[in-house]
Amino acid sequence: MKYLAVAAALLACAVAHADTLPTNGALVVVPAFGEVKHVNDQATATLSVEEIDKDKAVAASRVNQKMKQGLEILKKADPQASLKTQGYYTYPVYPEEAPPMPGQVQQPRKPRVPTSWRVGQSVQVVTSNLEALPKTVAAAQNVLGLNSLRFGLTPETTRQLEDQRIAAIYQNLNERVNAIAKAMGRKVSDAVLDTADFEGSGNYANRVEVSGSRVMAYASNIAPAAPPPVTEPSFEPGETVLSMRLVAKVRFK
Repeated sequence: MKYLAVAAALLACAVAHADTLPTNGALVVVPAFGEVKHVNDQATATLSVEEIDKDKAVAASRVNQKMKQGLEILKKADPQASLKTQGYYTYPVYPEEAPPMPGQVQQPRKPRVPTSWRVGQSVQVVTSNLEALPKTVAAAQNVLGLNSLRFGLTPETTRQLEDQRIAAIYQNLNERVNAIAKAMGRKVSDAVLDTADFEGSGNYANRVEVSGSRVMAYASNIAPAAPPPVTEPSFEPGETVLSMRLVAKVRFK
């Protein structure tokens, strides 16, 4: 019983000491966060074509022809879109070699000769015409394959949201300073903002990955039948969250 009384007395002293902790001139570091959401208004798609042929020139010619057709289709379907060709490649395709059997004497390796050539190219499409996007992609898929598609915000929209993002983070800072001042038994008017360090965080666009199709054809004397038109795909742009982090130093008088 005596020990309980002593412990209670010590606890009371500690509480009293905490209540009387001076805060004059205290410098408090306060982190704050702010974010705004907006529906995505821009799409970035990557379409490509790939051909394989024993003759490198034939494979390259087919790729060049199909990419030219694809670019014409994209320009006609969405004249305002930004197009950028990229990723042209030419690779030899070698036959598979069987591993040597156990105990078999390994013969001198002969120079490898490619059996065919793989040639491909891609084009990046950036557009804000999301209403026509399914129709545009479906038209291009008659010639090209869709490799990837991601949604985000246009630079103009991002700039317009900057004021809202700063306002949101500053409101959060005020709320936190109010809570800290209350816990310290001080008035908010006793606090002065000493330093505010804004750090912009990354803007991650919602990304939808669509498996790309490879076109692998070999030269033939018979003209292939025209493929049926591609059914329009379905896309949902989603939304992007723009966030910002603020670290402030608040000094109490």
